[in-house]
Order: sequence, then structure tokens, then C-alpha cells
Amino acid sequence: MNPFNPIHHSFGPHATVKVCMQAKFLMCVPWKWKNGKSIQRLKDVISNKFEIQNVSLFATGRESLLAVLKACNLQTGEEVIIQGYTCSVVPSAIHAAKGVPVYADIDKNTLNMTTESVEALINSRTKAVICQHTFGIPAPVKDLRSICNEHGILLIEDCAHIMPDENGPEEIGKYGDYVFFSFGRDKAISGVSGGAAASRNPEGSVKLESEENQANQLSSYTIFRLLFYPCIYVIAKQFYGLGIGKALLVLFRKVGALMPYVSKDEKQGHMSPMINKLPNACSALALKQIKQLQKINNHRRKLTEYYLNESKELNLDYPQNITNNMPLQKFPIFIDDADLIRQQLKSKNVYLDDGWTGSAVCPRSSNLSAANYEKNSCTVAEQCAINILSLPTHPTMKIKQAKRLMRLLSSR
Repeated sequence: MNPFNPIHHSFGPHATVKVCMQAKFLMCVPWKWKNGKSIQRLKDVISNKFEIQNVSLFATGRESLLAVLKACNLQTGEEVIIQGYTCSVVPSAIHAAKGVPVYADIDKNTLNMTTESVEALINSRTKAVICQHTFGIPAPVKDLRSICNEHGILLIEDCAHIMPDENGPEEIGKYGDYVFFSFGRDKAISGVSGGAAASRNPEGSVKLESEENQANQLSSYTIFRLLFYPCIYVIAKQFYGLGIGKALLVLFRKVGALMPYVSKDEKQGHMSPMINKLPNACSALALKQIKQLQKINNHRRKLTEYYLNESKELNLDYPQNITNNMPLQKFPIFIDDADLIRQQLKSKNVYLDDGWTGSAVCPRSSNLSAANYEKNSCTVAEQCAINILSLPTHPTMKIKQAKRLMRLLSSR
């Protein structure tokens, strides 16, 4: 076992020395933490990329979704259709907006909702459909657009897992009435935290802008903790296999220097209705990455192509709609005893638990009842969650590590 450079999903996947240096520089200019030019520059880049006139920025992707739901005038008791196999923050945001999440089942070949399951759920209380492009695999967004038009309901595109570039996927972010993104620590691009939301109609844009203007500023202490994240992970992950890195992370979590990705309240289905602004410091980190989007996505495409070819060679089961030109956030395969394999690989300094396993509402520690999810209601989603084993494609995952990972999987 190589005790250095672990294979992982979540140990600062975007944390490089360059990102760390940028974060350290930002730490030294606290007067630029909350406000600055990077906010508008990031808005302009996203606006130009998706040909949307106005973009609003928020502290997280989930708060961006909450802002969208508020802009939609979601009324108490109105339903929002989401998919099984999703993150707990999605139903939590719907509850925070006084809505009711209802779950559509998915297609194993896309890990996205099917049009048939969506149509079966539409009724007089349906306000919107949230279309999730899981791990960067495009959902049937054109067909969903037609269904929403037919029934007079809104389509919201969840682009938390994908930021398309000039090579596509071209359908991403083009068909929703609203679209939102996440700049979280393990997303397509990262500002450590952050999110963006936009509307394709002027009224929606005005409402989103109003939500942004009314949003609170994060505290300086919180911003410092966000900037500290890449600095500690760029060091700790190198020595995780020796136990030193793990000890450092445990220590910094205990003293509150590292923020949890999903809070205990959110796992229990509770999210604050308060919305926060995206700090200028996080905007600067995200802006730097979005300017390098082509390079980041091409790296993901290279790993996607490698995993795809190896999966075919080894007769592994995987979502069949994956193509080698997709810049996937991670590459999913389906395998028996996925939990056991993840556990066994830890002894090889390989950590593949990404939180998207074991439950139709992830992570598996989520309170399903609070998320309004009824067990066995999305059978395909539940089975996929049990058998899924996702392989890393993030910017700090090297091709030689991917080859080692596939050797380990093929030797079982």
C-alpha cells in the first residue's frame, strides 16, 4: 500500500497548492472577504456562458435552490417533484420554502428521473419539477420541458454536478425556467462554498435579485473557515494513509475550524429559511476555477473515457447512457457488495465513500420520514443506491491512480 496520495472523493478534491496559495492570499486581505469585484465578474462569466441576462449568487447551492423556490412563489402545501437518489438538502430546501417534496423514480442508465414517473405524479398541487443531472449525466430535459409546458408547471434545472464547457453537454442549463449551480468543495468547480441561480424570464430574475439583496452576509469567522479548508486538506490528505492526516482533520473539526458539508439538522430534514450572500472571497476561488473550466472538464473526460473503456473490458455494469466525452463529476458502476468493497479498499488507502450510497435520499444517515420519502416508492433508485460504487474524476485524481484503482477492482 502507498501510504501517501490516497484515492478519494472528498479529501479536498479541488485542493491544490495553487488553490491553497490563493486562499492564503485572500486570508491576508480580510477587507475583500465579503465585498469586491469578483462577485460581479463571476456573475458576468456565468451570464455569458448560459446566455442569461441576470445571475444571482448565494452562499451555497442549497440556498440557491431555496432562493429559486421563493422566487417561484411556492405556496404552503404545493408539491415539487424531485427524483429518488438525491441529496437530503434538496427536500430540506423544499420544506424550508413551505413546499412538499414528492419523488419520481429513476432510470438506471442515467441515474436521473424518468418522464413516465414524473407524469404519474403530476396533479393540481404540482408547482415544479426539479431536474437533476446526476454526476453530470444529462437528464431527459427536453422531454421534461415538454411535459412541464403541457401541464403549466415550472422546470428547475439542478446543475450542481455539472458545469458544461464549449464541448458540452450542450443541453445542460438551456431548458429550465430556472437553473441553479453549486460551487461546493466537491462540485464541478469549487469556491469551497457557493451557488448561483438564474431565471429565463424577467420576473423571475427580479425576484432572485431581490432574494440576493435581502440575503445576509456570512460572518468573517465563517469566511475564514471556508478559506482555511483547502489549506488544511492540501496537507492532510497526503498523509491520510499514515493516520497523521486523519488525526489533523479530526482535531480541526473538533475545534470548529472545518465546517461540515451537510449539517445534522439538514440530515434530519431541517434547513433554515435564512439565505446568505456569496462572499467575495469564495467568488474569487470559483472565478479562478471557472476560467480553467475547459482544462478541468477535459481532465474529467480523460478519466471518464478510461473508466468507460475499462468497465467494458471487465464487463462491469454501469449507466449505459454514459459516453466518453462527458466530464462526469464521478464515474458510477454497479457491483454486488459495494459497501464491503469500499470497506476493504480502505486498507489500500482508497476511500470511495462519497455519501451517495445506501439510500434513495443521501447520505444514508438522512431521516427519510423527515424528507417525506416513503421506502419502496422508488425501487430503481433504492437498488442503484445499494449497488453503486463511484470512481473519482476530480482535478487532483491522476490517471495512474485510476489505473491502480481498476487493477484493485479487477483483482477481486
